[in-house]
Amino acid sequence: MDRLAAMETFVRVVETGSFSGAARQLRMGQPAVSKSVAGLEQYLGVKLLTRSTRGLTPTEAGLGYLERARRALDEAAEAEFAARGAGAGLKGRLRICAAVTFARIHLIPLLPNFLARNPDLDLEVILDDRQVDLVGEGIDVALRMGRLMDSALTARRIARCKRRVLGTPAYFDRAGIPSTPGELNKHQAVVYLQEGSVWSFRRGNSELAVTVQSRLRVTAAEGVRAAVLADLGLAIASEWMFSPELRSGTVRAVLSDWSLPALDLWAVFPTGRSTTAKTRAFVDFFERSFNG
Repeated sequence: MDRLAAMETFVRVVETGSFSGAARQLRMGQPAVSKSVAGLEQYLGVKLLTRSTRGLTPTEAGLGYLERARRALDEAAEAEFAARGAGAGLKGRLRICAAVTFARIHLIPLLPNFLARNPDLDLEVILDDRQVDLVGEGIDVALRMGRLMDSALTARRIARCKRRVLGTPAYFDRAGIPSTPGELNKHQAVVYLQEGSVWSFRRGNSELAVTVQSRLRVTAAEGVRAAVLADLGLAIASEWMFSPELRSGTVRAVLSDWSLPALDLWAVFPTGRSTTAKTRAFVDFFERSFNG
């Protein structure tokens, strides 16, 4: 039995939740995937997977083996990369997690260049506005914005962005343009639930917190974008979230003499796992391209 290949098959089965999903990713037949996992279980003398009507889930032994198998696969990939030399392209698979809107506007457009440089590398991009469990989901690196709530995370700051009060010209024609933060209570706000309805401003030594009025609250950045572009109200958002519309004038920033807390972009790595050459290469590439 090829133990490394069996490890990879098991990891893919867990991550896809099925033998068929792993078979598609590995470009092999489903019976071969099932046979590989069964052989691994027989070799180890433990049950790694529980099969039910809801799919496949790792047993307690399977969960422990999963994390160690991922480490072994990473170490093997590192050894191959070192042996081939830094001039060779990257191989294998890289799992990246990012917020939906940020990825659509800023990450996905950069990937063709990265993939062209590394023709033997496959990417899986998990789009989710939630704080995904990086270890549990097998993520190599996540792009996260804002304050990092877990101080144990290993992270590297990639960039910093201004946050603005934004709206469309059509909305401002209808409702007027606020000249001070205090005038925001006369406006309809689109509230991103992660931001809340209390907006804090600073100008010089002055600080002002305003509770905005809102008939619309949304849980995802895509909803904020859609609502603002539908002229439903103004919103607090990073310049990253509306960068195409700010360039075109479809969306305008107001209250520019007041500042809001800046937004940081981080590359976050799973705790307890060494950073692989694939991950480092991607983060370096993204930082250069995004800030260039």
